[in-house]
Amino acid sequence: MTLKFRLFPSFRTRLSGLLLLTLLFSETSTSAQAGIIVRVSTSVGDYSIELLDEEAPITVQNFLGYVNSDAYNGTYLHRVVTDFVVQGGGYRFQPFVGPIDVVAGPSIVNEFGASNLRGTVAMAKLEGLPDSATHEWFVNLSDNISLDTNSGGFTVFGRVLGNGMAVLDAIDDLPKINLGVKASDAPFLAAAYNDPRDFVYINVEVVERFSESAHVYETNSGLLITSVSVNADEEILSLNFNTVTATPTLQIQANLNSVLRRRDSFVGIASYSTTDDRLRIPVLEVTQGDEVLLFTNVVFLLTDAKSSIFTLESYDQ
Repeated sequence: MTLKFRLFPSFRTRLSGLLLLTLLFSETSTSAQAGIIVRVSTSVGDYSIELLDEEAPITVQNFLGYVNSDAYNGTYLHRVVTDFVVQGGGYRFQPFVGPIDVVAGPSIVNEFGASNLRGTVAMAKLEGLPDSATHEWFVNLSDNISLDTNSGGFTVFGRVLGNGMAVLDAIDDLPKINLGVKASDAPFLAAAYNDPRDFVYINVEVVERFSESAHVYETNSGLLITSVSVNADEEILSLNFNTVTATPTLQIQANLNSVLRRRDSFVGIASYSTTDDRLRIPVLEVTQGDEVLLFTNVVFLLTDAKSSIFTLESYDQ
């Protein structure tokens, strides 16, 4: 994918100095989710999944193994069947090579329990082999109760939170193309399919809490998730940043492996200009444990182009 990665030096994020002190003494809190939360960034938008570790502990730990090793980052959705499922986790595309399989770990024991209703997340597996699930997974777009009795039942291990199904429905509405087993019903972003750069790509990250904010920074992990308009929509990208240092000045570095081309801009998107080398985030949601604050007009200056490092320059509260 040629996405002009040079525009985004790597950043790791932690709000330093007064910002951190403010967080420490904030009295704003959010309700905790019962399970582990992962955030899925896609070329169409972001959504979050709550993992059902009590109902399907083996399956959840298997899924987290792939997430924590970045196995799903940069993969594309290879099978989206209208009003049925959105499936991925199987392949990434390498220019001049083609589809590359995500390395599969050992298959796991089937833990079927919850029904495959709309908004649930389940593991894919081989027909007629209940204990064959490894790394591919899907989101149910409808109440697919036929999957509850097929091959021992497809194990539900998560559920989509908030308005996340709107993103998945938008993906379902995209045109699809059949390029074989590794892209059997692959949605694409362009009006007419050109090449695999048009596929819908994803990243998956464990996050501390559920949020539908476009720009989220977690002080404990040092993770910043954002979407950025480059040079007034010359490019629209989704990407993550990681904290390099928090003191004496906050510096962040772009995780280039997380860069995805987004289809659309939106009100409140961050902006980056090569004219002044500044990354501007209109509203940044900052969390530290259960503490949550909003900071406005957050500005990072590119201070090390070679290493793609940005330094916090200013913000309002």
